[in-house]
Amino acid sequence: MTTDRRQLIREYKARPRVMGVGAVRNTRNGRLLLVCGVDVPSLLNRHKAQLRLGAHRNRDLQADWQSEGETAFEFQVLDTLEPRDEPGDDPADDLAALEALWLEKLSPWPPAGYNVRPRSREKGD
Repeated sequence: MTTDRRQLIREYKARPRVMGVGAVRNTRNGRLLLVCGVDVPSLLNRHKAQLRLGAHRNRDLQADWQSEGETAFEFQVLDTLEPRDEPGDDPADDLAALEALWLEKLSPWPPAGYNVRPRSREKGD
């Protein structure tokens, strides 16, 4: 491995990750899948790879991908969180709050979207 390649790898690993919310959007019918994580670009790439392989766990999304083709879809970062400089900071609560805001704003539930609606909690849970 050359020194240049090693340097590029170190620089890549040192880059801050883009935390936040993203979407896989079907531009033909407007349906979308909202995703959230500590590295949104990587998460979106994973969804694209699964769709290309025909192995995405969301059957409706995979079916639309198969019938309409890759050009009918956009993969985009919708909102980001700035990482805190505090050692050991866990962004999970902030990410959950951001995701909840976007879920409320976009309501990506069937038939308008691909997200699975969370189960409502029973009284006493």
